[in-house]
Amino acid sequence: MTKIKAHELRGKKKEELIEQLDKLKEELSQLRVAKVTGGAASKLSKIRTVRKGIARILTVIHQTQKENLRKFYKGKKYKPLDLRPKKTRAMRRALKPSELKRKTKKQERRQRLYSVRRYAVKE
Repeated sequence: MTKIKAHELRGKKKEELIEQLDKLKEELSQLRVAKVTGGAASKLSKIRTVRKGIARILTVIHQTQKENLRKFYKGKKYKPLDLRPKKTRAMRRALKPSELKRKTKKQERRQRLYSVRRYAVKE
């Protein structure tokens, strides 16, 4: 079996991918049996490519699944945690720019009545 390319997998449907995944898993089990029984060197080197192929298929399945979930939750008020932006804990808890600009009634009054005084200094 030749190396599986991820861009070729993206065009396929989920059922086709799962079918291909099952074939690869079956092939991997046969290759492992051949390894134990002392198979040819070509079969032993094939184990790696089959494993990587399985990983690629699973990756494509999960990526498309996550992409569909992102489309579904786009514009909704609440999103699952794994779809929210990660950032850092401090950044997630920090005030938003609009919240930072807001002032209390007392702050507004104090700023209006006792604004910063500007002086013209002679030199």
